[in-house]
Amino acid sequence: MNTPNKITLSRIIMIPLFMFFLLQRDSLGSRADLLALIIFGLAALTDAIDGYLARRDNLVTKFGKIADPLADKLLIASALISFTALGVISPWPVILIIGREMAVTGLRVVAASEGVIISASHWGKAKTVTQILAVLSLIVSPALIALPEELPLVILWLAVAITLYSGYLYFKSADLQLFAG
Repeated sequence: MNTPNKITLSRIIMIPLFMFFLLQRDSLGSRADLLALIIFGLAALTDAIDGYLARRDNLVTKFGKIADPLADKLLIASALISFTALGVISPWPVILIIGREMAVTGLRVVAASEGVIISASHWGKAKTVTQILAVLSLIVSPALIALPEELPLVILWLAVAITLYSGYLYFKSADLQLFAG
């Protein structure tokens, strides 16, 4: 268990704590939002740190290749599902984002079974960044930072658009690799 893998596991461990505070926003108010914001921010930061360390120190492992994207998906999905439970957002963006994640994960499994590796693209990284920004903007309550009311939803739907587009590109790339020649 190397340092990048421990950092990835810490992200997974932070998810229930993040959800606890996020789901307490009605009873604890802005304190819960602040704690949820800090925990989510730290968890999102670990995504950049573990990948950087794994590549820099040549510590990329099979476990890390599976656990890192899984941790990302669990973090974003838990946040979006929580916002739906709180009535902050409709289920539609959640269904589209989680559906895309499941489809691309399934695609990667099929591709891997055929010896084809589908690497993360720039659009995949943009997807992750916009999803994180969407969640951060949804956490921020008016008591913490005054944001225009519609801005978090605009960022969320931008994240949905980039998420779906990057998924399309993964499927297009897989089609070329799996069914070529």
